[in-house]
Amino acid sequence: MGAYSDLNVAISEIPNPEVSGQPKQPHAEILEIGDLLIAYLKQLSIKYVFGVPGGAIEPLYNALARQARYDEENGIPENERGPRAIIARHETDAAFMAEGYARASGKMGVCCTTTGPGATNIITGIASAYQNRVPMLVITAQTALVTFGRNALQESSCTGVDIVGMFRYCTRYNTLISHKEQFEHKLSAAILSARQSPAGPAHLSIPLDIMRSASPVSTPTYQLTSNRLANPVYQVETTVDRIFKHLNEAEKITFVIGHGCPDAIGIILKVAEIIDAKIIVTPHSKGLVSPFHPLFRGVFGFAGHESANDALNSADKIIAICVMISELSSNGCDHLSLLSSKLIHIDDNEENFIRSPIASTHLLTNVTEMFSCLLENCQHTLHRELTTNNTHSFHGWKRQNRAITHFTLNDEKSFNSNASPIKPQRLMRDLPRLLPPNTRYVADTGNSIAWSLHYLHLDDHWQMEGPQKIHNNKYDACIEFTSMGWAIGAAIGIALGANKPLPNNISCEKQAGKTPIVCITGDGSLLMAGQEITVAIQEKLPIIFVILNDSALGMVKHGQQLARAEAIGYKLPEIDFCKFARVLGAHGERVFSPEDLAAINFKELLDRPGPTLIDVRIDAEEVPPIASRMKVLQEA
Repeated sequence: MGAYSDLNVAISEIPNPEVSGQPKQPHAEILEIGDLLIAYLKQLSIKYVFGVPGGAIEPLYNALARQARYDEENGIPENERGPRAIIARHETDAAFMAEGYARASGKMGVCCTTTGPGATNIITGIASAYQNRVPMLVITAQTALVTFGRNALQESSCTGVDIVGMFRYCTRYNTLISHKEQFEHKLSAAILSARQSPAGPAHLSIPLDIMRSASPVSTPTYQLTSNRLANPVYQVETTVDRIFKHLNEAEKITFVIGHGCPDAIGIILKVAEIIDAKIIVTPHSKGLVSPFHPLFRGVFGFAGHESANDALNSADKIIAICVMISELSSNGCDHLSLLSSKLIHIDDNEENFIRSPIASTHLLTNVTEMFSCLLENCQHTLHRELTTNNTHSFHGWKRQNRAITHFTLNDEKSFNSNASPIKPQRLMRDLPRLLPPNTRYVADTGNSIAWSLHYLHLDDHWQMEGPQKIHNNKYDACIEFTSMGWAIGAAIGIALGANKPLPNNISCEKQAGKTPIVCITGDGSLLMAGQEITVAIQEKLPIIFVILNDSALGMVKHGQQLARAEAIGYKLPEIDFCKFARVLGAHGERVFSPEDLAAINFKELLDRPGPTLIDVRIDAEEVPPIASRMKVLQEA
């Protein structure tokens, strides 16, 4: 109840725009609770609600339809319109789409389901957002209040299949709305809870009769456009003094960049350059640092690089910045490298410290402000001898030969192989060379994530000018909950969040210039969630689905081989995914060799109004870099 009490105080301080003189956004007439919910989403500039319709959630879709009709009839500009419905094919994928939208847009993802099986279907997607700390508002329906306890069709109240009880363990806020007078306050509490640190899903379960009841207010009471419960300002000066002392004493320093660093990465890199600190990233933060940076030593953890281990083992001090310690980000809780007494853990989220008790120092602070102050101190007063070569080496590195020489790859030979069928290592090498530099990659669970973490090296066109604020990464993966098929739904949400909506009559020429999305997935994941590609077709999204086709559940197959276990349950049928694409209404390409890949006209594909499936027949015998995962399984 303590956190909820804090929310009470915060919400009471949020002014009513009618009283405070703040401008109101135009919205459709608020008739029902559903309309009031849509008005709040519009206030937050949220453009999409992902879900699957059903009887009990129908009032929310009615409200979405009324808002869309109002916007159309009144000529509201596209960027000022209320949210519209994106209809997923399965509720789990609706949550994956909402997670992708939140990652790409910086806004809160919103998804909804009907009662009963709709709500139980979405739980996996909500658990994924919870583990990955993605802000999300989840609306599930209930049968009408008067039917509670009567075994109504799809009843999911406390007297049926208790949905609120099920959501208890994978949400930051979770409640049933039993009276319409509760709605605004609980909605506000849910939105604020979802956006706090640690962020995550907030769940409102709303009975049918409450959702369609008359709204008690004619306009939103609370102004939620700013985060009223933002992280407190920690003692930045004290933190800088402590970290500065550590840096000044150490000879060899390694920075470990975690998932919470996008806003501060430019400043962090500048500090690393001044003090000549090695830089590694966890799987959560791949793509934040250019692989061509002279100080970069690769990914540490699952599918990571030996050079990253070396950078940790040789360091006097290890500075972990916003690192969420987990099996995949700590190389299976490796106490010989990251989790040692050399560790200094800096974070703006105290929860992350729970898993690094061995650290010599924990510093709770605003990371962006702290490194800004630290950068200034380092530039003026750091008592470290800097050689002439070191001082100047970072100003021209982006114009030098783009060869990766600063970290090791497991298999250089396969990385450069011309063999057919194409090596997955070579596929990862060539994709960034053939696609535009603003391409965003989404990797699916299984071998897709292992191959891409180790061998997919992304350029950094947005890091060209040093310290700057970066909101969007260029690589996304479901690192913690690792649901198969996640990337297919997430890629759709990311494409919607990273690109402006397209009118239905869009021409191919106007598709150019959008942010391309490449979804790297396996044939197993596609068979599990491939129906969602029809959403990308319907929305004309510039997504290229790259299918690693080996007729197997690849990670299961190779895991069994590495563990000398029984070879069972991994085989899949041989499928022509080009035909699958055509049946759905998408374009398809087939790749057997590096020459086939190079022959594809990616510009033409990206100019098309809709997705493309590339069926890549990979060498099925290549073993992915999953040694750290196998070590954990064997130790267990």
